[in-house]
Amino acid sequence: MSGLVDLGYGAGFWLLPRLPRAAVAPLFNGAADRGFRGYRRGKPGKGTATLARNLRRVVGEDLPQPEFDALLRRALRSYARYYLEAFRLPGRTKPQLVAGFRLGGGEVLGHNHAAGIGSIVALPHAGNWDAAGAWVAANGWPITTVAERLKPESVYLKFLAFRRSLGMEILPLTGGDRPVFDVLEERVRAGSVVPLLADRDLTPRGIDVDFFGGRTRMPAGPALLAVRTGAPLYVADMWFEPDAPVGRLSAPIPMPGADEGSLDARVRIVTQRVADRFAEGIARHPEDWHMLQRFWLDEPAVSAVA
Repeated sequence: MSGLVDLGYGAGFWLLPRLPRAAVAPLFNGAADRGFRGYRRGKPGKGTATLARNLRRVVGEDLPQPEFDALLRRALRSYARYYLEAFRLPGRTKPQLVAGFRLGGGEVLGHNHAAGIGSIVALPHAGNWDAAGAWVAANGWPITTVAERLKPESVYLKFLAFRRSLGMEILPLTGGDRPVFDVLEERVRAGSVVPLLADRDLTPRGIDVDFFGGRTRMPAGPALLAVRTGAPLYVADMWFEPDAPVGRLSAPIPMPGADEGSLDARVRIVTQRVADRFAEGIARHPEDWHMLQRFWLDEPAVSAVA
């Protein structure tokens, strides 16, 4: 199975940038619609079932089922669109990468870099975060982020090469030559943009937060970097428009003062503030939140329906 996964990703990274979008988009939409039909038949795949449960938590039980079904179908198509457009990024020139993504308030990242100030950006798994990173790099601003070690290792290496080819410095979450946080702190202090996917961390190291009426955990990294360095911490709202992936940066998260508690307490305060900003953005664009994994602590893992 791992060999087939490796072959599939390899074909995607090599082939999709070389084919017209109109030729391949129907294949991705078709795959999303097959997942939706399985859901309607009462036999969803594990990812589809988990996405449906997560979206229901976001929109609430009062949304009528036909409207929820339409939302889920759009969400599955949005997830497919992420992969389609991400795979096609390496075939684009720098001007195309800049034109292919819009970030409201994004000019602040360039202003900060010119002033020698690093920027920390907390991102949800929404819209197209690879297009966002490519946009930063194509603008000529140094960018460093972190990648989880996927399995099989060959797939992780393909994603590593893919993101590095777009101009991003990628640090492995585990197994690097140096502690990843130390490197991130150096990059922030040197004026780099450091975007971090930060809406899910169910490990014991995660910070408990309130989110859409339930408890989940989010990583401490963005908050800890901001508290330790004094660099501004932005939260990005990410979604798709018909013509392009887009995003918007909110004003920097207010930092608690040293008199408001220990370092740990301040990191918890900031992480909850990040979670609140994420919730605002996801509520505006729930169909573009690609959360196909277990998310809330009070919910069991979903099993695929046979």
